[in-house]
Amino acid sequence: MAAPAKDLVLCFFIFFILLVQVFAEASQDNVSEGSELSVLDKRSHYSKKINCHYACAMRCRKASRVKFCSRACGSCCQKCKCVPPGTYGNHNACPCYASLKTHGGRRKCP
Repeated sequence: MAAPAKDLVLCFFIFFILLVQVFAEASQDNVSEGSELSVLDKRSHYSKKINCHYACAMRCRKASRVKFCSRACGSCCQKCKCVPPGTYGNHNACPCYASLKTHGGRRKCP
């Protein structure tokens, strides 16, 4: 009778160790998330959800070439996951958006 009890205690011990490890990894992810976001924010490749279609429609609603503006804005939004507020300027609100350039060195994103 002592052998099954030892096996049961050993199983509970292993289960407890695995459970502690899972919680430790989860808490480590939550703690490091803030520091990783600051690094990833500079690259602007973090996975924040944004409705690019709506954001670009608002950004390009006053443009003279709305379809061209929306297409360029859409590709920038997909890459950067952000669109500056307003219809023009405000590029400092989204550094990745402002840093994208065409082959000619001009700003790609409207």
